[in-house]
Amino acid sequence: MTLEPFYRPLDGPDGARFHATGSTSGPWFADAQHVGPPSALLVRALERLDGRPGGQLARLTVEVLGPVPTGEVQVAASVERPGRAIELLAAEMSAGGRAVLRARAWRLTSGDTAAVALGAAEPLAPASQGVLHQRPEGWLPGFLDALEWRWLSGGLDDPGPSTAWLRQRVPLVEGEDPTPTQRLAVAADCANGVGAPLDVRKWLFVNTELTVHLHRPPVGEWIGVHARTVVGPTGLGTVEGHLHDEEGHTGHSAQALIVRPR
Repeated sequence: MTLEPFYRPLDGPDGARFHATGSTSGPWFADAQHVGPPSALLVRALERLDGRPGGQLARLTVEVLGPVPTGEVQVAASVERPGRAIELLAAEMSAGGRAVLRARAWRLTSGDTAAVALGAAEPLAPASQGVLHQRPEGWLPGFLDALEWRWLSGGLDDPGPSTAWLRQRVPLVEGEDPTPTQRLAVAADCANGVGAPLDVRKWLFVNTELTVHLHRPPVGEWIGVHARTVVGPTGLGTVEGHLHDEEGHTGHSAQALIVRPR
């Protein structure tokens, strides 16, 4: 299988229009994107907004307004609340004349708290110790093939809390190297897959949003995700994830799920 970049720019690298390739197709529907790549494309737009030196994304929330189709999408971003140390950013993705994703993020100015840093989760075993898994039967091709999955515990076809290292096999945008935060956004939206609670061939458990909190910027290509899912009795669920890079714990993620039989 020849893998394509997630997106091809239609107006040059600084343009607003992109073509979402088949590599973005999620495991549920062949013509709809997994929310990981479009979330990362919104992060790319947020990272390009002018700001004070030393600004870091501390929180990102992506609201899923409906299915995100493959094909042409447009992205826009702005600073909603400028400030010297605290800024609120916003970004939106649209397709076919409708908004499909909206993101808001807090960008905070960094300082030096290394001497009092505490509370981070224990580092994961390295990706080299993970077991390489291919896409299991019943999960659609596209996005799942565009990532390298190395599992420390569990697997996509092994429901329950699991831990995996993820690395993109393709660029986010053709001709560019993804930033670590873009890579983390792709991986963070995989938490409901890493912690898959049910058999995907029998159940849908689709997230309606993604929220990420970071206590330090991520580094490198590999993102580790330890995820756990709770399914309630009324068709709703929640996913909590611990996010890691090769230097240790970098943040947390959360997702709200709608759970339905297929």
